[in-house]
Amino acid sequence: MRKKELDHGWMMRQNGTGEFLPAVVPGSVYTDLMANGKMEDPYYRDNEYQALEVISHDYEYRVDFTAEAEIREEDEVLLRFDGIDTLADIWLNEVYLGKTNNMHRIWEFSVKSLLKEENTLRAVLYSPTEFIARSYEEEPIIGCVDAMKGLPRLRKGHSMFGWDWGPRIPDAGIWRKVSLLGVHKGRLESVSVTQTHEDGRVLLGFQPEILKCCEGGEKRAGAGDGFSCHITVTDPKGKQQDTRLEEDISEKGEIEIKEPCLWWPNGYGEQPLYTVCVQLWKDGELLDVWERRIGLRTMGVSRRKDEFGEEFAHEVNGVRIFAMGADYIPEDNLLPRVNGERTRRLLEACRDAHFNVIRVWGGGYYPDDFFYDICDELGLVVWQDFMFACCVYDLTEEFDRNIRAEFADNIRRIRHHASLGLWCGNNEMEYFLEMDEKGWCLKPSQKSDYFKMFEYIIPQVLKELDPNTFYWPASPSSGGGFDAPNDENRGDVHYWDVWHGGKPFTEYRKFFFRYLSEFGFQSFPSLQTVETFTRPEERNIFSYVMEKHQRNSSANGKIMSYMEQTFLYPSRFDTILYASQLLQAEAMRCGVEHFRRNRGRCMGTVIWQLNDCWPAASWSSIDYYGRWKALHYYAKRFFAPVLLSCEEEGMLTQDPNVNAQPCEVRRSIRLNVANETMQTQRGMVIWSLRDPSAAIIREESVRIEAGPLSSLWLDKVELPEAGLFENYVSFRLEADGEILSSGSVLFCAPKYFAFRDPCLQVRAEGEELVVTADAYARSVEIHNAEDDMLLEDNYFDMDAGTRRVKIREGKPEGLTIRSVYDIR
Repeated sequence: MRKKELDHGWMMRQNGTGEFLPAVVPGSVYTDLMANGKMEDPYYRDNEYQALEVISHDYEYRVDFTAEAEIREEDEVLLRFDGIDTLADIWLNEVYLGKTNNMHRIWEFSVKSLLKEENTLRAVLYSPTEFIARSYEEEPIIGCVDAMKGLPRLRKGHSMFGWDWGPRIPDAGIWRKVSLLGVHKGRLESVSVTQTHEDGRVLLGFQPEILKCCEGGEKRAGAGDGFSCHITVTDPKGKQQDTRLEEDISEKGEIEIKEPCLWWPNGYGEQPLYTVCVQLWKDGELLDVWERRIGLRTMGVSRRKDEFGEEFAHEVNGVRIFAMGADYIPEDNLLPRVNGERTRRLLEACRDAHFNVIRVWGGGYYPDDFFYDICDELGLVVWQDFMFACCVYDLTEEFDRNIRAEFADNIRRIRHHASLGLWCGNNEMEYFLEMDEKGWCLKPSQKSDYFKMFEYIIPQVLKELDPNTFYWPASPSSGGGFDAPNDENRGDVHYWDVWHGGKPFTEYRKFFFRYLSEFGFQSFPSLQTVETFTRPEERNIFSYVMEKHQRNSSANGKIMSYMEQTFLYPSRFDTILYASQLLQAEAMRCGVEHFRRNRGRCMGTVIWQLNDCWPAASWSSIDYYGRWKALHYYAKRFFAPVLLSCEEEGMLTQDPNVNAQPCEVRRSIRLNVANETMQTQRGMVIWSLRDPSAAIIREESVRIEAGPLSSLWLDKVELPEAGLFENYVSFRLEADGEILSSGSVLFCAPKYFAFRDPCLQVRAEGEELVVTADAYARSVEIHNAEDDMLLEDNYFDMDAGTRRVKIREGKPEGLTIRSVYDIR
C-alpha cells in the first residue's frame, strides 16, 4: 500500500473572510492563529474569553498537493483523516466528499475518481460552541455542571468545554495526520492477536482483518479471495518465528512461544516486548504490512467473593497486584502541544514514583499511539475509559452508528498493547443516575439508553473485536445494573468526603474500599507556574485572575479552611502555595498508607489527578509545565514497593462545644510494613520518640520479615511519656545498610507543634545537594531559581543532622530551602 502524508502547504482563514494564513496540520485553529500573531495565549490571565469568541466562528483549511501517478493508478485511493476536530465538511477539487462529526473516529473517503495530478483539498470546520448552543436550545440535555450546555450532543472531548479543573477552550482543527492511501488489491485493516498461556508456553493466535478492493469501494475479504499472510514474531533478543496463512484467511494463524519472556507491571518484573509483523500477499505481490509490539501476559480483574464482599484487583500472570497510580486527563486543551516527548516525560515521572496503573479518564479523548507504546515500555497498566463522562446521551440511530464506529476504530487501535488492563464504559454516569435519576434524565428513554450503550452496545462490540480484555460498565460501579455503584465492599469507588465533604484526612481510616479509583485534594502550583498567567499585582489567591484559574467552586476558600486547621497563617503568597501543596500531599499520604496497610481487602489507590491541561489550581500531582508538586514526591515514597507507615493514635481533637478545650487521649503508634514486591523483605524497623531538637527520648527496634505481596502489622506501642506538642516519632526501615522507607508523625496539628528553627542550609557538591538541619525539619522543600530542578527526593522530613539528595535534572543555582517551620 502506498501512503502520502499531506503535511505541508496548508493554509487557513476564518470561513469566507480575510486572507489565508499559513497553517500546520496536524494542528488546530488556536495554535495556527497564535503562530500568525492573530490571537493571544488563551491561558494568560482571562484570555479564555477571547478564545471563546474566536471559536464562535467557522474556519476553512485548504491545501494544494500533487498526487503522483503511482498512487492515482492504484485499485483504490482513500483520503484518510486520523483525527479531525470535530464538525467539518470536506471537498476535494470542489467535489463534496462528506462530513465529519466525531473527533474520536478515523474518517476515510474514496477519492480515486476525483484525483488529478494537481489537487485542492478543502475542509470547513464549524464552530463547536455554536453547535452545542443551538442543540441545547432546540432540546435541553444534562451534562457536567462545570461545562458548557449541550456538550453531550457532540462527540468531542467533553473537558474542552470546561470542567472543574479546566477552561472553556474548545479548540477545533485537523488534529491528527491526513494522508492519501493507494490500495492495490487489498489492505490490512487490523490484526487481532490473542494469547493462550498454558504449561509454561504461550500460543499466539493471529486473525488478519482484510479489506479487498472491488467495484464501488472496499469489502471485507474472506476465504477464496486469494490473499495470504506471512506472520513473523521476533522476541526481545531478535530470534524469529513465523507462520503462513495461505488460503483460508478466515482461520487463525498460530505461533507457539516456548520459554516466553513475560511482561510485568512496573515493580513486579521486566517489560520485554515482542514484535509482530504481518505481511499481506496476493499473486506474489506484497500489498501491505501491519507491525506492532506486544507483551506476553495474562491480564484480568479478580472479583472473587470473600468475607468482606467481593474483591476487585488487577490480576497479571496470576498475581493480584495492588494498583498504585493516578487518573490521566488530556495534557493540554490545545492538542497540537501534546507530543511523544512530553508524554514520555510525564509517564516516566509516573514510573519513577512507582506507579503501576494509569487510568485514562473518560471526559477527554483516546490518547495517541505513543501513549500506549510508552505505557508498554514502562509497565503502566492502562485502565481505559470510553469517552463518556458526567452526562446523559440520546441514543438515536445516527448516534448509535457513530459511537459503534468510534468504538471499533479505537478498540482495533489499542487492543494489542501489553499495558491495556481493562475497558470501562464511562465516568460516573451509573453513580449519578442511581443517586438522582430525575435530576439527570429529562426523559425516561435516557435511562434506557444508558443501559443500551454501556451494558449492551459496548459489550457487543468488544465481544467481536476484543473479547479477552476485561470490561467494566462504569466507574464507580459494583458491576452494573445500578446495583449500589459506589458500594464500599464491591467494585471500584470514588470517594470525595475528604475535600468536597470537608472531612479531615483521618476520615479515610474509617473505610476499607476494595479499589479506590478516584480521590483527591487540591493545591496551587508553584510560584513560577503562577507567574506565567498572572501579573505581579494579581498574585493573591482571591484575585480575579487567580480565581479564573480555579474552576472548582469555592475551592480556594476550601484550601484555606483546611489550612486553618493545619498550619499557622501563611503571611506570604509563595508560602500559601507551598502550604497548599503540603496539605494535598498529606491528605493523599494519609489515605494511601491506610489502604496499603489493609492490602488484600483494598487492592487499589488511583489518585485524582496526575496532570493538568493548563496552568491552574487543581488536584494534579504534576503541574501543566511538568513541575512535580509536593504530592508527586510524597507519592514516590508512599507508593514505594516496600513502605513503612505509622498509624498513630492520640492526636489532639477539639470538643465541638463553643468553649472548646483540647482533649487528650492515650498516645500510641502502630507500625506497618507493606511489601508490594515478589520477594520476602527482611530488615530492621527502628523508631524513636524525640523532642523538637530531634534528641531521642526513647528508641526501640524490631527485626521484621515481610512476605511477598503482604501487609505486616507490628505490635502497638503505648507512649505515655509522649508530650502532645513537644514530641514526635521518627521511624525507618533498614536493610543491608540502606534505608528503604522512613517518615515521622506528630500528635497534634503542625500549627500547634513546638518547632525549633532547624536553621536549614543547602549546598551543592557535584551531583548532590547536602542539607543540614539543627533540629527536626518537616516537609523540607528545595528549589533552584528557575524551579526546573528534579531531585531524587524532596518535601521530606529529617531529624537534626545531614542528608544528601541526588540531583536528577537542573542546575543547583539560586538554591532556596524551607520547611513547615517557615509557614508563619
